[in-house]
Parts: sequence; C-alpha cells; structure tokens
Amino acid sequence: MKPPQRHLLLLLLLPIALSSLGCIPQEKYDDLLTAYRAKERQNIQTQSEMESMQQNESMLRGQLQKSVTDLDEAISQLDDQNGEITRLRGDFEAMLDTVSGLNTGPLPADLNAALVRLASQNSELLSFDERTGMLRFSSDLTFDLGSTTLNPAAKQAIAALASILEGGDAAGFEIRVVGHTDNMPISKPDTRAKHPTNMHLSTHRAISVRDALVADGIAANRVQVAGYGEFRPVAENGTRGSATNRRVEIFLTPMPAVMETTAAPAPAEDPDASAPDSGEIEPLK
Repeated sequence: MKPPQRHLLLLLLLPIALSSLGCIPQEKYDDLLTAYRAKERQNIQTQSEMESMQQNESMLRGQLQKSVTDLDEAISQLDDQNGEITRLRGDFEAMLDTVSGLNTGPLPADLNAALVRLASQNSELLSFDERTGMLRFSSDLTFDLGSTTLNPAAKQAIAALASILEGGDAAGFEIRVVGHTDNMPISKPDTRAKHPTNMHLSTHRAISVRDALVADGIAANRVQVAGYGEFRPVAENGTRGSATNRRVEIFLTPMPAVMETTAAPAPAEDPDASAPDSGEIEPLK
C-alpha cells in the first residue's frame, strides 16, 4: 500500500477507534474529518499530476523516437547525396578527359584540360574558348567600377592560372593580356584623373593582370599587354554600355625563338708574355 493511501486509511479508522473507546468531542471528530477530506483532495490532485506527468513523458518519448527516426532518414539522404555528388564528379572528370582527347584547338591537350577545369571552377568570373585558346575575364567581376585593382576572387583565379602556366607544355607559350571597355565615357573626375580615356582604362587593367601574373611567378619576358578601349566590342552597346564588352582577354601563343648573339670578348693580351724575355731592360725611346 502506498504511503498516502496508508495515511488516509489511518485517519479514516481513527474516529472509529476513538469511538470504540468512548465518546469523543464533536469538535475533534470534525477536525479529523476535515483533515481526512483535505488529504483526500490532495491525494486526488497528486494522482492527477502524476497522470499528467506520465502523459507528458509518453509524449516526449514519442517525440524523441520521431527525432531519432528523422535523423536516421536525414543521414541516409545525406549519404545518398554524397554518393550522387561523387558520381557526378566522376562523370565530369570522364567528360573532361573525353573532351581533352578530342582537343583540336591550338593548345596541348594537358594544358587545354587544365584551362577547361580552371574555367569551370570559376565560371562566373571567366570563360575559356578552346577553339582559340583564349581566356576571358569579366571586368565587372574582376575590378570595381572604374578601378584597376583586382578583387580577391580575381587574384585567386589569376594565381591558379599562373600555377598552370609556369611549367610543362605551358612554359613554351607567351601570354598576351588585352583589356577592353564598353562605349561609356569615364565621367567621375577622380577616375578620369587616373584613366583619362577608355583606352587608358583598358590598358591599365591589362597591366594589373600582367603584374599579378608576374607576382605569381610568371617570367616578365613572357607577358605583353594591350588595350583597345571601346573599339573592339563583341556585343552591341546599349544606353548603359555592355557588361560583355567590359572584359580582359588572355591569349597564349608559342614563344618566339630567341638566340643569344652576344660574342664573348677576346682575352686581353699580356704585354709581358708577348715581349721577348732577354733579361735586359729595354731603353726608353
């Protein structure tokens, strides 16, 4: 028997026990009855609270079980997605190998494949034309408006390009960096003070890319720069110019053969060695 029930039973039996011993005052009987009823109400409330706690516990256990089930499903889906990503990456590499094997452009297959991969990893910033071997950087994503300062994403991509061009088949190519703008004239005085015309701006941007390549390890004698301003558009300029025309292009062409023609100087004659050793001092003339 539980303690609350045992206590109530004692309170219930106490008046009977007392009545068996003789009459008890009515006031004491009423007090005992009141105490019994209070304990009874307290017991009912306690039982109700226990039942509510049991229901809450059952509900929480159900929620916990559902969370465990949901977590297992999420882990299973994540494993499936990781497998799908691995499969897609394998498909991409296989396609890249196939494309590299079919390469008919001007660049060696390994170099071509490396540039294709670089462009795919930076697709918003640059593109690569396998037919001409040209890389094209979007100026809007490479520089701030009216600026020649490379942004962090462009610096990272150029550093990756430099690592590709430093060795292997790429070492036999020179690098031509060409800047272009749209037809919108430079309006800001601060910008115009540094770059008076679009021709200046396009050339200065090409120089910034060239400097970054050299800083990343490319030999300075491999890089040349040019700027065409707005005079070689590849798309129609609208009322606000054209983002397509604002670009920096990089061309790879075979390095010209350079031969050293400087002759080594002839050894200086030793006057003492050429003169006969007579053992006598030649008189002054």
